[in-house]
Amino acid sequence: MKIVYEENFSKSLLNILTFISKDKKSAATTFKNNLKEKIGLLEFSPFMCEKSKYIDKPNYRDLIFKGYTTIYKVEENTIKILDIFKWENRPQV
Repeated sequence: MKIVYEENFSKSLLNILTFISKDKKSAATTFKNNLKEKIGLLEFSPFMCEKSKYIDKPNYRDLIFKGYTTIYKVEENTIKILDIFKWENRPQV
């Protein structure tokens, strides 16, 4: 499966990394690397995470990492990484 990062995810992640790096730049780098590693596991097991609490469709999933939720969509040959947000800043359902 191919992993595709949507623009919304990239923008949200950049905001998160900017916030983390204000305190400690190396922590932001570590966060990014560890998150990408977790996302990479989806390639081999796309349904390993629970169904999304925010989108009520079986092919939408929530990857939880260090208090952040990454929403992704499993398609036939692609995993689309849609968004990342902190629980407190979650979209209203």
